[in-house]
Amino acid sequence: MTGLTESLAHFIVNPGFETIPAEAARIVKTGFIDNVATMIAGRDEPVVRIVREFVAARKSGAREACIVFGTAMAASADAALINATAAHALDYDDVALGGHPSAVLVPAVLAEGQYLGASGADALRAYLVGYEVWAELLAREPDAHHVKGWHPTAVLGTVAAAAAVAHLHGLSGAACQNALALAASMASGLVANFGTMTKPLHAGRAAACAVDAVRLTVAGLTAAPDAIEHPAGYLAALSPQGRADRTRPASTLGQQLRILDAGLSIKSYPMCYATHRVIDGVLDLVTAHGVKPEDVEEVHACVGVAQASMLRNHAPVTGLEAKFSLEFAVASALVARKVGLRELTDKFVTQPQVRDMMMRVRTSTTDTHCPVEPIFALTDRVTLELKDGRRLDTGEIRFARGNAKLPLRNEELKAKFLDCAAGAGNLDAAALYERLNRLGELASLRDLVPQYS
Repeated sequence: MTGLTESLAHFIVNPGFETIPAEAARIVKTGFIDNVATMIAGRDEPVVRIVREFVAARKSGAREACIVFGTAMAASADAALINATAAHALDYDDVALGGHPSAVLVPAVLAEGQYLGASGADALRAYLVGYEVWAELLAREPDAHHVKGWHPTAVLGTVAAAAAVAHLHGLSGAACQNALALAASMASGLVANFGTMTKPLHAGRAAACAVDAVRLTVAGLTAAPDAIEHPAGYLAALSPQGRADRTRPASTLGQQLRILDAGLSIKSYPMCYATHRVIDGVLDLVTAHGVKPEDVEEVHACVGVAQASMLRNHAPVTGLEAKFSLEFAVASALVARKVGLRELTDKFVTQPQVRDMMMRVRTSTTDTHCPVEPIFALTDRVTLELKDGRRLDTGEIRFARGNAKLPLRNEELKAKFLDCAAGAGNLDAAALYERLNRLGELASLRDLVPQYS
């Protein structure tokens, strides 16, 4: 009988879509466009500077892939490490499958694809392979990873990105199986580190480890052929209740693409996605009723249990901490009437009016579950208690703006891209956006980077 690790490897070798269905290709291309935007926007964040200095100290001298679409280049794994960290540094990157797929898949595919001279069509297909493997692994565990302390972007993303990179390399089934097993031992990332520089490093390490797992496999390093399904293996380790499905092979993987159901949700705010429906609700009430901060007595927000577990910072004092604070999300929406990059600063977070408003936020939880996004409640809800006695209620909020079921328009996606790329040195952001829009037509991923040499 074919085991799970082996059947995943079979899918990587022959996913069954030489030509990607048009809607799947559109979703994947959107992931590339948005992730490159957030990568460029995060290029100067402190965590990225630290990681770049860490890589530079190795002095490898390799020039295999570009770093954040600038002139600097590095070894493929190092470029993936820096680029994925930058993409996730602002928490502005897309969401799906309980985590941030593009933050890991895009940097890994771009870096190794540039090294290999892969085409844009190769990149789209490799991303889709990684996405489908991620979805398959997630579907086998009924218990929310976040609640157990695991960050899916790190623990699922490492294996999924290894699948994508293995597909780019055109590895044999046995080699793909080995790369998956090796990547499974590299996968790690703790929710306890949310709100610190370590969270974006999760994405960086996942992308870099994916490249390393494939390169080490090609070099001859061995791993267990059943590492995913073994009783002491990957899925068992991630499932302390022992409820993960480790026995069924992934024989139907690729027959019905999960990306067409789950898609990608593009963020409208550089905040943990668990806050987005609440932000939408507060902004809608503020706009509809002309609410001012001084009008508000108290705010009540109801979110899912797993969402609340991620939003651990109830009195943040830095912009980084504020990304994981529902209290700050509400306060920013009321005080600034927006929640953007300019609000996610230490100076804004510590303003007296913002801090006062954070103290007025009360949070409750519901144990309902969204079938599309299982770690989220089916709906969120916000009510504003005003000092004049009025009570304003959003009602049940099903999807955040930018969700896969409520997608951004093309012009909104382009506006976000250009805003993220503003001030990026000599980068021609409009030209890069157009090249990414034609990604499937590019003969080589190196064509995305004119200075590649």
